[in-house]
Amino acid sequence: MKITIIGAGAVGATTADNIARANFAEEVVLLDIKEGVAEGKAQDMMQTAALLGFDTKIKGVTNDYLQTAGSSVAVITSGIPRKPGMTREELIGTNANIVKSVVENLVKHSPEIIILVVSNPMDTMTYLALKSSGLPKNRIIGMGGALDSARFKFQLATKLNASPSDLNAIVIGGHGDTTMIPLIQKATWNSIPVTQFLSEEEQADIVKKTMVGGATLTALIGTSAWYAPGAATAAMVKSIVLNENKLFTASVYLEGEMGEKDINIGVPVIINKNGWDRIVPLILSEEEQVSFKASSEAVRNMNTVLKDNNII
Repeated sequence: MKITIIGAGAVGATTADNIARANFAEEVVLLDIKEGVAEGKAQDMMQTAALLGFDTKIKGVTNDYLQTAGSSVAVITSGIPRKPGMTREELIGTNANIVKSVVENLVKHSPEIIILVVSNPMDTMTYLALKSSGLPKNRIIGMGGALDSARFKFQLATKLNASPSDLNAIVIGGHGDTTMIPLIQKATWNSIPVTQFLSEEEQADIVKKTMVGGATLTALIGTSAWYAPGAATAAMVKSIVLNENKLFTASVYLEGEMGEKDINIGVPVIINKNGWDRIVPLILSEEEQVSFKASSEAVRNMNTVLKDNNII
């Protein structure tokens, strides 16, 4: 089983490292446009194999998509972060051209591939990947909700002094500070609603901290996070490769589900060898429905930039 990761930056390299350590893939191809970066990071990781006991082969290449041929899964992390003074149109335009080119090259060499999109703005880039790939909708997945849900569990675990693995909690909606929806009313601690242990003020604080989780890290370390995004991405890849049927929140294409059409946005789905296999139905409160509608509109407005600039 071959897995390709496009972009050897912090998130891409961390994803490759997590996949190799889990030892479920035969080969990981790490591709970057900058000469020597992917090769160097791949070699560095391979030198840990004897110490960590994994047999996955990690190969770094510079912009050579022939080396990705026959990949079962690809992860796209390439693109630029939003810089001071940059408009959303500029960010989308730049990253859209990168993502579109990457998708076309991946599909050319691996027509049966499943693509996992990490590049931002994630929901819009996932929508673009679907529209430009010609692949079935279940083979294009946006990662963001899995990361947001992990950050939600972190905040709950911190407040409750609980083990994160004892918590069930998901975030739906767009992958953005103002568009994500942490479903705290549905979160449980070993099947007990967390709302039994938390005041309304504590609940509101957890939701707020979850929503600005990425921005908080950027302020602290001066760049986007990579450990949790890499771990979330690797966990989703593992569920695909090993056919684990795990439930993640992921950005997938809706055709009337949850009242939305022609949009990629975060909803709970089962991830297995088919990509995303099915959407898990959610019964939302009236307040949650209003929030999801608003989130969908915000994501849809981002998508209009693709159409206005004739990218799709």
